[in-house]
Amino acid sequence: MRILITGGAGFIGSEYVRMLLTGSGPQLAPSAVTVLDALTYSGNPANLDPVRADPRFSFVHGDICDPAVVDEVVAGQDVIVHFAAESHVDRSIDGAAPFVTTNVLGTQTLLDAARRHGTGRFVHVSTDEVYGSIDEGSWTETWPLAPNSPYSAAKAGSDLLALAYHRTHGLDVVITRCSNNYGPYQYPEKVIPLFVTNLLDGGTVPLYGDGGNVRDWLHVYDHCVGIALVQEKGRPGEVYHIGGGTELTNRELTERLLAACGAGWDRVVPVADRKGHDRRYSLDITKISEELGYAPSIDLERGLAETVAWYRENRAWWEPLRSASRPGAQAGGTAG
Repeated sequence: MRILITGGAGFIGSEYVRMLLTGSGPQLAPSAVTVLDALTYSGNPANLDPVRADPRFSFVHGDICDPAVVDEVVAGQDVIVHFAAESHVDRSIDGAAPFVTTNVLGTQTLLDAARRHGTGRFVHVSTDEVYGSIDEGSWTETWPLAPNSPYSAAKAGSDLLALAYHRTHGLDVVITRCSNNYGPYQYPEKVIPLFVTNLLDGGTVPLYGDGGNVRDWLHVYDHCVGIALVQEKGRPGEVYHIGGGTELTNRELTERLLAACGAGWDRVVPVADRKGHDRRYSLDITKISEELGYAPSIDLERGLAETVAWYRENRAWWEPLRSASRPGAQAGGTAG
């Protein structure tokens, strides 16, 4: 089985590549894994160093919006797992054009190539943010899409395109929507690595609004296990939710990160709330649990402790990235 991973040098994509080639998750036994990545600011070749010597691994530096590159790399692939996306909410508020271009037009370019070359399965990795905000209860996979940021609107557009290619052309498409990811190798503009690296450096951390926005937290390893199950056994044309099962307000998350880093509330700086800031996300994961046997395996206490330890021990990875990070950024998108 030949698998193409788009955005495979990013946070979640590289975890999936490492899982496939080290056998640390579901045993999918790929004969070849090709990564296609444009290496924009959040794509880091160092994320792939642990598997670079594997003879099954190959890397193509290219943009999913480039039809010629996409056509060449898609030819001969059995499966495409599509992570590549612009994924940070604050950046999308500052300028939406790259999000529409990459997330919508890039996905369409890949779908066209998959159809042309007869790719066996197209796994489209998406986000809970396409649903907007929910005050109580949890979204099921049939919930109407109501995105509130340019990022989530672009992801919703790509979801609808992918499903349309299944319904119109019979392409074997499955979609995953996840909650907020965390773990090692996450670019330090997202809330957990931003807070941890700032605190490790003796700096302050920003807390949006009243800190009452609620997110469900999912370790990147568990997310990739869920994607692997969907790749292997998901039903064509279906959407599957992948969640972590631990909802926290941003204030509660901040409290845990302060404790993990040995810091106090004097290091927290309140900042104005994000425009259109969704109040709460919550995914119902009954479908993937009952159909595919998914269950998160890393609880938040263990996951946060291991994540903080990783950033403490891997300064050489994140320190060069700090100048490119936006210090006011907080809980952004989850895919990429």
